Amino acid sequence: MSQTPEEREAEKASELRSYFIGFAAAVALTALPFTLVALGAASASTLWWTIGLCALVQVVVHFRFFLHIGWRRSTRDDLQLILFTTLIILLMAGGTIWIMGNLHARMM
Repeated sequence: MSQTPEEREAEKASELRSYFIGFAAAVALTALPFTLVALGAASASTLWWTIGLCALVQVVVHFRFFLHIGWRRSTRDDLQLILFTTLIILLMAGGTIWIMGNLHARMM
């Protein structure tokens, strides 16, 4: 079934609006921790929690607004994408922490 030109324009406008909302959210979630660190407005533990929380929320924003993975849709491909991404991130972060810990132990 073919869409009318009005329906295509409405769909393009909706998608563009989604990208702008995602971009604004991503910028805000980047600027908030940066500003808190630059101003020294919070304790170290509060800064770590804020950075971590903003990072997790930013992952959700990227999934929703840029990759168009919605909350209601739970297909196998989407689940595999999220699980594979999580695996890669955990391998990279865990490997980095392991290597840095090993280097620290060797230097002491």
